Amino acid sequence: METQRAENADEQFQQLLQMLEEAPDLRVVLRLIIRHGQRHPRGTILPLDWQLVADALVELLEARLTQQPTCSLALSGGKTPETLYLLLATRHYQSRLDWSRVHLFWGDERYVPHEDPRSNYFLAYTAWLSKAPIPRENIHPMPTHYPNPEDAARAYEAELHAYFGAEAPVPVFDLVLLGMGDDGHIASLFPGDPALEETTRWVVPSRAPVAPHQRLTLTLPVLNAAPRVWFLVAGDAKRAAIEQLFSETECALPAARISPSVERFWWLSDSLYAVVKSLNDKASRGVQRRE
Repeated sequence: METQRAENADEQFQQLLQMLEEAPDLRVVLRLIIRHGQRHPRGTILPLDWQLVADALVELLEARLTQQPTCSLALSGGKTPETLYLLLATRHYQSRLDWSRVHLFWGDERYVPHEDPRSNYFLAYTAWLSKAPIPRENIHPMPTHYPNPEDAARAYEAELHAYFGAEAPVPVFDLVLLGMGDDGHIASLFPGDPALEETTRWVVPSRAPVAPHQRLTLTLPVLNAAPRVWFLVAGDAKRAAIEQLFSETECALPAARISPSVERFWWLSDSLYAVVKSLNDKASRGVQRRE
């Protein structure tokens, strides 16, 4: 019996080694989890160390490019990722990856001109893309020059079809970066907005409770088709939403509806990381008492 168990364990170990050999991106993920992560039903929580995020992002994309000719990254909106963009603009990160094989898309956009400082594209362009060795044709901002957001949404969906294939049932980004608002919204999917319930379209207009109200956003089917979603969340104003999200099993916040096929990483600023760690510790003590 013991001999059989040992043989089975050895076989499983060999299978794991082979899987890691065939999937270098999985090695990146496992290394992050083992060295820095804490597990939670919502995903893996990690401290928001921007250099660690930049290193992990570049390593993951590099691993994907060993398996396919190009890779795709959906960028987050808002101000939170600015530090990441500034790091990626440095020579250190520009030289670590063949950026000509990377295609960039956006998870959402404010319906303002790209030259407007409120534009998500504007932030990424000024902090990073204006200095990056990425071909212009690899950069796919959401259009905001159409007479109305509905036309723009359909145009961006057509652009996604052009990259992912006309017959693709849904686009599958290699990695999606998301922020989270004080109200738990992600991309431009806000609590109570009809866009949150869209099940067939890839890109739709949405309405934000704060200006600029008109937005474009990827839908939940697209965000959840990605194997990997990394949340970048900072700011004490988001504490209540984080507490709700990580303490309630049936949470109604939009962020709770993100469920990628492989991993959810929550990169949390120090104060938010401490909140979730405390919740984890309390839950562990509760389990121990019941046992």
